[in-house]
Amino acid sequence: MFLMRLSPILAAATFAFAQDPPKPEAAKPEAGRAATAAEIKPYDRVVTKDAKTQQGLFTVHEIKDKYYFEIPARRLSQDLLLVVSFKSNASGLGYGGTEIANHVIRWERRGRRVLMRSISSEIITKDSDPVGLAARASSENAVVMSFNIEAEGQGGAPVIDVTRLFTTEVPEFSARRNLNARGFDSSRSMIEKMRAFPANVNVEALHTYTPPDAPSGPSSGPPQTGMRPGQSASVVASYSMVELPEKPMKPRLADSRVGYFNTRKTDYSSPRHLAESKRYISRWRLEKKDPSAAVSEPVKPIVFYIDPATPAWLVPSVKLGVEDWRPAFEAAGFRNAIEAREVPKDDPDFSLEDARHSSIRWLTSTIQNAYGPHIRDPRSGEILEADVKMYHNVLLLLRNWYFSQVGHLDERAQKFPFPQDLMGELVRHVVAHEVGHSIGLPHNMKASGMYTIAQVRDKNWVAKYGHTPSLMDYSRFNYVAQPEDGIATRDLIPKIGPYDLFAIKWGYAPIPQAPTAEAERPVLNEWVRAQDSVPHLRFSVPSASGSDPTDQTEAVGDADAVAATTLGTLNLKRVLNLVPRVFPPDGASFDELGELYDTVLGQWRRELGHVVPVIGGMNAQTKHWGQNGAVFTPVSRERQKQAVQFLNQNVFATPGWAIRPDIIARTDPQGALKKVADAQRSVLTAILQPLRLERMMESEALHGAQAYGPAELLSDLRGGIYSDLAARPAKPDAYRRNLQRIYLDLVNDQIHRPVVAPPPAFAPDTRTTPYSGVNDTRALLRSEVRAIGRMARAAAGGGGDAVTLAHAADLADHAERILDPKFAPPAPAPASTATRRGLDELPGCWHEW
Repeated sequence: MFLMRLSPILAAATFAFAQDPPKPEAAKPEAGRAATAAEIKPYDRVVTKDAKTQQGLFTVHEIKDKYYFEIPARRLSQDLLLVVSFKSNASGLGYGGTEIANHVIRWERRGRRVLMRSISSEIITKDSDPVGLAARASSENAVVMSFNIEAEGQGGAPVIDVTRLFTTEVPEFSARRNLNARGFDSSRSMIEKMRAFPANVNVEALHTYTPPDAPSGPSSGPPQTGMRPGQSASVVASYSMVELPEKPMKPRLADSRVGYFNTRKTDYSSPRHLAESKRYISRWRLEKKDPSAAVSEPVKPIVFYIDPATPAWLVPSVKLGVEDWRPAFEAAGFRNAIEAREVPKDDPDFSLEDARHSSIRWLTSTIQNAYGPHIRDPRSGEILEADVKMYHNVLLLLRNWYFSQVGHLDERAQKFPFPQDLMGELVRHVVAHEVGHSIGLPHNMKASGMYTIAQVRDKNWVAKYGHTPSLMDYSRFNYVAQPEDGIATRDLIPKIGPYDLFAIKWGYAPIPQAPTAEAERPVLNEWVRAQDSVPHLRFSVPSASGSDPTDQTEAVGDADAVAATTLGTLNLKRVLNLVPRVFPPDGASFDELGELYDTVLGQWRRELGHVVPVIGGMNAQTKHWGQNGAVFTPVSRERQKQAVQFLNQNVFATPGWAIRPDIIARTDPQGALKKVADAQRSVLTAILQPLRLERMMESEALHGAQAYGPAELLSDLRGGIYSDLAARPAKPDAYRRNLQRIYLDLVNDQIHRPVVAPPPAFAPDTRTTPYSGVNDTRALLRSEVRAIGRMARAAAGGGGDAVTLAHAADLADHAERILDPKFAPPAPAPASTATRRGLDELPGCWHEW
């Protein structure tokens, strides 16, 4: 996935409500349904000759508009996994394939009824431990739905009518919150398809949701995400009920120093005198055919089937992307552990919906994205099945990003459309990344900060190790490389690197001498200690909360972000000269020209964003007891000042190279001022983050003169942004005048940010509170406003042209208003009652934001 922090079993984007929605309609008793179970009828009176029957995990009967499960006795009280997802969505309401819910379920017979229960496995206790009694007493499994037994099949197998399970709203499986819907309309909902397979039963149901109420009074704030008032929405929900392994796989305990998706449990029988949180990593069950061999074929390899809808010319690239992971598994002791196959053409019973088959799906969508979810056994973390989703227009995103980052280094990228061999290489890279998620690995954004700039530019180094140690980073293409470096075009694309080999070995290599997960701890700890001496084996530090400048998205060489961005900017100047020449003279409109120009400027903004975290930054390495040194170490004062100086010279000084009237004249009636202002505003907003200023104050309190404090930062910014107001006569250009207004507005926003009261004891962590009021932020910012006001007032009286004098006077007046205690700035627009989560929680990976 190329959108950050994808959940182990992909979660759908959800919405927060100001109050609980109405109770689901399914909570109401069905009209005419008997309060007590009816008599069990003869089998042939229920399963008539009109029945269309399928054999599988359950026997499924379709009789007119009703569907029945015939549940074999051996399946009763067996744990199964039920995953509910969107098969297809209404326009604008999310992605097909997004998960709605997943539950471990159990079918239990109670007299003349069958209960469907949702089973929790989050609590761990030993059978002999008395605390287990309390755990069981506080974790009764919920009954999702109760069914009358209509008849009995062979061996007493109960036959139940399950139609209403899929045609009414069941709270546990409802998409209401995903869609911001008011209600569910059963009269417009129906089962479209039900298929039985040996290991699973799949159901597709058309569900119609009723729209939310229209807001009363004038609307305020951004529009709500999801359904719009007055417009119903129909979606197709997919239910997949999957058999769980009879014997759970031996789990492996997670370690925060190595990145794996994981399943969390609470152990009440821990000897550590606390309810201990334990996490089991998500991984496939790989077992050696020859346990005595150092490297062996697996008993059952990981197999991905390639969707027949995949463009034929890309099938070889997709196959290579899957099998690129073979060396990593071989380092863990498994030869040919993963493979890609085409769907068999001579097997009419083969289906990609069968839970026994993992796949690489190709989706006909204009979405520029791809993602790699998986389904796991919550008891052990075993990955049972995975389906990588490739949206067709990820090809467009790949083209634009490759061109904007390294187009000047690859002649194939200097004419559109790209040749098929280049596009195949790019698709192979994306498939390999998404398969990495499907075998358990999350993003490791720290990886790209673990190589030096010299290594990133060394053609021999990158040929062997890549320009980032991990394919699971958002490192994209090597925009630091210069033409004189002579790096081969194949090495401009990230590849599976040393961290990936290390992580797969750590998670998958058997430890036969350890009979339990706990017994594996000493060996796993010894393996992970390699990070102490080999930095490029390190993983992101979640608790760094964005403070680590070596843990950035979309970055190459962020060990030294100033040097990397300096080199990247040189390349962007080269690329920008290619923009007007890449399109064929075929009479098409200039729309793509404008999009490509914005893509190049967007790349510039991303690279600038890697410099900002150096300011107030903390270099981080996750450590456990037994490892020396601090987890967090402040970035040196010298490096922070260098970062501010770079931004003053390359962002806040008007970037003339980025302003291309020849392009803008073909795409927009205006826009140059806004494009520059937007880049400058984004950088300044990031610099003035309250958390950054608070970290700098704390560093100064702890380290004194060795620290780069916020007062010095603000002084350096003022010196760069307002330097031309000190000249006589002052003459800032239009871009600088915009910048100076933007900076004063942003400072004003921070000064008048409401103070948030400290939380009560034992309240949840509130470190992300915008402004705590317990530091010097407001005082320092007000002092800056006074200094800017004095400079502006002096410039207004120092002569110059009419525009400059008006601008300086306006700045001085605005500074006075900000400091006036009677001045009340406009109140911010209230947040929507249904606020969408951040883009990093939406399903996906290759997504531009």
